[in-house]
Amino acid sequence: MTVTDKEPLIKVRNLVKHFEVKGKGRLHAVDGINFDIYPGETLGLVGESGCGKSTVGNVLMRLIPKTSGEMFFKDKDIFKAPKKGHLSICKSMQIIFQDPYSSLNPRKTIKSILKESYQIHKISSGAKLEEAINELCIDTGISEDLLNKYPHELDGGKRQIVGIARALSLSPEFIVCDEPVSSLDVSIQATIINLLMDLQAKRGLSFLFISHDLSVVRHISNRIAVMYLGEIIEIAPTDVIFENTMHPYTIALLSAVPKVEVGKKISRIVLKGDVPSPINPAPGCRFAPRCWMAREKCKVEAPTLQKADENGHSVACHFSKESRGMAAGITAG
Repeated sequence: MTVTDKEPLIKVRNLVKHFEVKGKGRLHAVDGINFDIYPGETLGLVGESGCGKSTVGNVLMRLIPKTSGEMFFKDKDIFKAPKKGHLSICKSMQIIFQDPYSSLNPRKTIKSILKESYQIHKISSGAKLEEAINELCIDTGISEDLLNKYPHELDGGKRQIVGIARALSLSPEFIVCDEPVSSLDVSIQATIINLLMDLQAKRGLSFLFISHDLSVVRHISNRIAVMYLGEIIEIAPTDVIFENTMHPYTIALLSAVPKVEVGKKISRIVLKGDVPSPINPAPGCRFAPRCWMAREKCKVEAPTLQKADENGHSVACHFSKESRGMAAGITAG
């Protein structure tokens, strides 16, 4: 049984987040996206900076309010949950932030930071709390000598591991990973990614893994959703999206992934033109101004995310069949 044979743990339906920009209009950060995340699955969410992917994570965690739409956790609409009910949901849904330094209280020791969630939710105290902290440190590889240090005394990788441990402290089922390795060295990135994968296997976690790095996302994700200017434009199992890419934007992203292949020339797709403004976007496909396949229909009619095959592949492009398989030709001998 694959992860997608199960009932979804997370269902997101028509999620919208707009920001009012004084004197200019509405910034369409997230514009009617839909996706599911299954138990034990990692869904990678990728796209350029400013496409809205981090906003998605923040809205799901109710760190910023939605404009409209629904999100279901085990069929419970978390946006409609009362304050008391949402507190219990918080135990099952956590987030790992991009910057581990700014997300940790600089005035508290690592041990105090890890204790905080247990104390707020009144889960344990005394000897039981000490035991819980010890188990958490064993699972995440935090050594005892770090517990009495402050965040500024740790390097970026160790700070991020503390952030992961804090997210795990309430035994969640779903974690939003908001670019957790983007500010770290490549060797440290590998350590963090492997730790997340080990913890997922041990605890049965589900991740929404947000990143702009397709190489990282490919390594950790079961499926990948590609965002462009607030919309999901392609979603598919990881192998499918790399081997049978159908959206021109995803093809361009793949062409930018560094490759080390002796004797082969790499054919890059350089997108021309500027990214359109997300404030009051024009009708039609938002990628059309930069797309080499764009036609008149693309400028006036916005494509919707449609099922492309029986492999769980969906794409939002009027002419996706013509681009099918183009990714295979990105590298030319």
